[in-house]
Amino acid sequence: MDEIAILGVGMHPWGKWGRNFVEYGTAAAHDALDDAGVDWNDVDFVSGAVTVRCGYPGYVAGSTFGRALGFTGAQVASSYAACASGATALQVARGQILSGAADVAIVVGADTTPKGFLAPNEGDRPDDMDWLRFRLVGATNPVYFGLHARRRMDLYGATSEDFARVKVKNSKHSVHNPKARFTKEYDLDDVANSPVVSDPLRLLDICATSDGGAAIVVSSMEWARAHGHDDPVRVAGISTVLPTYPDTIIDLPYLATDSGSAGELPELTFKESIGAKAYEEAGLGPDDVDVAEVYDLSSALELDWYEQLGFCEQGEAEKLLNDGVTTIGGRLPVNPSGGLGAFGEAVPAQAIAQVCELTWQLRGQAGDRQVDGARVGVTANQGLFGHGSSVLVRR
Repeated sequence: MDEIAILGVGMHPWGKWGRNFVEYGTAAAHDALDDAGVDWNDVDFVSGAVTVRCGYPGYVAGSTFGRALGFTGAQVASSYAACASGATALQVARGQILSGAADVAIVVGADTTPKGFLAPNEGDRPDDMDWLRFRLVGATNPVYFGLHARRRMDLYGATSEDFARVKVKNSKHSVHNPKARFTKEYDLDDVANSPVVSDPLRLLDICATSDGGAAIVVSSMEWARAHGHDDPVRVAGISTVLPTYPDTIIDLPYLATDSGSAGELPELTFKESIGAKAYEEAGLGPDDVDVAEVYDLSSALELDWYEQLGFCEQGEAEKLLNDGVTTIGGRLPVNPSGGLGAFGEAVPAQAIAQVCELTWQLRGQAGDRQVDGARVGVTANQGLFGHGSSVLVRR
């Protein structure tokens, strides 16, 4: 697969600001354009990641951000894929560039979230699985996080202290990130003394919901080189694969899995296949990765991603963590940004923010959270209804 260049990245700080999502996305876009040294009028494709919490302007995010930045006649698209919306919007932009339909594109995602759990839209929709899981069993997102944590404990002997160590590691990283919402360093006692939310997970094991925005300016490699970007960070692979039937591991928002007896099990689980596709496109593998940003909706889910991205064998994630491999200074730092535990989840912006962090890392611009010598980075992300994403970047 041909590569595209990342010319510029930008982020509005995460928080609970309570303002219009357009403000966050527009600020991030201006930062990305400034970082790229690209004039807004040179952008010929706008790819917006959709938010479903901010009314109709959120549904047509591409046009909304285009209007806020100033209509120029650029082509536009808006993409929704739950938590993978940002990577899907990047995938659309890449397609436009590689097809020759655009030279320069901007990808923007932003969200304003309510206090508390994310919930389905109002109204009775008995054929909507997301509505049903709330209405029938009260299964908020942390219920699923707790189920996966308990599964990990049962299968591999993980402990609550292992989960807490993920939070402690990431909080040490977040202290050095001015874009993060939570920048306090925690210890094991802090995690253990926080309230139980969904057994065995405690409050500090689970990410919050946040407001924030992120943006990326991308172009063809030819355009980048012609405009002075001789050695840009490049998008080498993007994965947005569906599960393969039968999918035997329960995930949001389903209440059951496919039966394993209904057919031959796929070679890879759904989440394993997400990273595998990105590696395949890039012609690289787990051993090539220097740094990763993964979707730690809970601290236990970060451990799952170590295995699903091929960094270790099944059941060995706790050893990777406890040996210091995944902390800054280790062989393969994971979530040097601080992860979702430090940011909270601004759904359409989060997958874009992961790529922003990896871009700074590969440029050597991450300050006190810099991963030395980083040349290859990978993201991992999960969403609702079989959506997920992985983006592989390299320099």
